[in-house]
Amino acid sequence: MPIHEPDPWRIPFFADTPCPADIHIPTKDPDAWNRHAQHRWVYDKLRIAESQGLACAPHGVAPPRFPVFSKPLVNLMSMGAGSRTLHSSEEYEDAKTAGHLWMELLSGRHVSSDVALVDGVARWWRHATGVPLAGGTFDYWTIQAAPEPELEAYCGAWIETHLRGYTGMLNLETIGGRIIEVHLRFADQWPDLYGAGWVEALVRLYAQGRWEFADPDRRDGYSVVLFTPHDDHQRPPPPERIEQARRLPGVTSVQIPFHTDRPAASHSMPPGGFRLAIVNCHDLEAGRAARRLLARSLPEAGTIQASTDTNRHRPPMAAPPQRGGGSDEMVS
Repeated sequence: MPIHEPDPWRIPFFADTPCPADIHIPTKDPDAWNRHAQHRWVYDKLRIAESQGLACAPHGVAPPRFPVFSKPLVNLMSMGAGSRTLHSSEEYEDAKTAGHLWMELLSGRHVSSDVALVDGVARWWRHATGVPLAGGTFDYWTIQAAPEPELEAYCGAWIETHLRGYTGMLNLETIGGRIIEVHLRFADQWPDLYGAGWVEALVRLYAQGRWEFADPDRRDGYSVVLFTPHDDHQRPPPPERIEQARRLPGVTSVQIPFHTDRPAASHSMPPGGFRLAIVNCHDLEAGRAARRLLARSLPEAGTIQASTDTNRHRPPMAAPPQRGGGSDEMVS
């Protein structure tokens, strides 16, 4: 299976789709970096900001005004590592770090967009917005069926200017309609919500350089996340409880997104909690019910979402002040 998916909990999304042995499809940034030398400059966040005329500079060049957002020039390890808002020159001096940059603080909707490109031209878009909680965690993501015409026009023009010659998947992170991060891959957290035939279209894109996907079953989807407080000894829900959650009507998949044979601290997680489970679904209430079912099997889990499950119809929010996550960073 030359779809290079190192996370065992996501292999089922791709395992049943044939892929030629000489075709290599990355799902993580380090692999994409190695496979796309011509275009890997997009991982340089300073160049991304400069390409849009945003105020920015590497640490060492003091910002003329505050607040600003600070983050590493390059971060292939996910979850917004080393990112923070700086409110004053004193905070900037304390945080000044080689290999980091500052940029103007953006506000507005935080959107993660997957784009299929053929020779630097967008052929398909799908957008996701999240309901953020404290400490970089999220309640759930909405993978929306609706297009984003203004965002697609702005990002499409940027893509055509800067990514000619690139054929493959692209993930963009935007805040307030401006690009903050670019990834030479797609968001592998929810391909089951893109509809029947999408993975086959993905393989065809990399194998034949063309995009053909009718998108016949395009509808809103949701990725509901169970966080637990950080602990040295995380454990998954019992297999029978996972299977119960998976069988709920409207649920498409349940992921346990960590390695049980590795220390909890070795996983890249946001400061606000440890991501214990992900429930993908087309029915948000079914996803919430599955999350509660999983949380009840682990008394220590679910406290981060306990209050949000009582507020069933809260819409996706505007982003809090900008953070540095990219799709697996932004994606819960």
